[in-house]
Amino acid sequence: MTLTTRMLTRETWDDFAVLVEANNGVWGGCWCMGFHPEGVGAGHTREGNREAKRRHVMRGTVHQALVYDGERCVGWCQFGPPPELPNIKNRRVYDRGIDDLPDWRIGCIFTNTKDRGRGVAAAAVAAALGEIRQAGGGVVEAYPEQTEDRPPQRGAYLHTGPEELFARYGFTRVRKIAKWRWVMRTTV
Repeated sequence: MTLTTRMLTRETWDDFAVLVEANNGVWGGCWCMGFHPEGVGAGHTREGNREAKRRHVMRGTVHQALVYDGERCVGWCQFGPPPELPNIKNRRVYDRGIDDLPDWRIGCIFTNTKDRGRGVAAAAVAAALGEIRQAGGGVVEAYPEQTEDRPPQRGAYLHTGPEELFARYGFTRVRKIAKWRWVMRTTV
């Protein structure tokens, strides 16, 4: 694979949509809306999530690095400032221990099912960090799952990424917010 990256924009929306649709709307129809203010879950439909994501793209209120193999979009890394991505997993525990908000959050990472294990997630995170650096940098926070010393997760997909991926990019553990989930930070 020869991987390249582009940002999710009006011009790349169709590439993103093809990937999401090929993967059942991603996690049953999330359309990568879980971290946005609208969220997902009760009262939200696959079609509604698609339209909400499209509106974010058209308004320019989304930061998402898309990864391509040739002309085919194969994955992404979603990132943004906390007001753009206020919804995180384990929010109640997170809020109890927060001293200061980060400048940026990395929300979800997704790799097309058939392209996993080929460096797509690493390329996506690297592209997101590059975009953050270009935008002035700051404290970047991620919420990955611990995989070391953890029993195998049959059929599970780590939508916030594995801890080891972020450690490669200089992120360090700040605090635990769930049995297998950590707040990790780096400064770019």
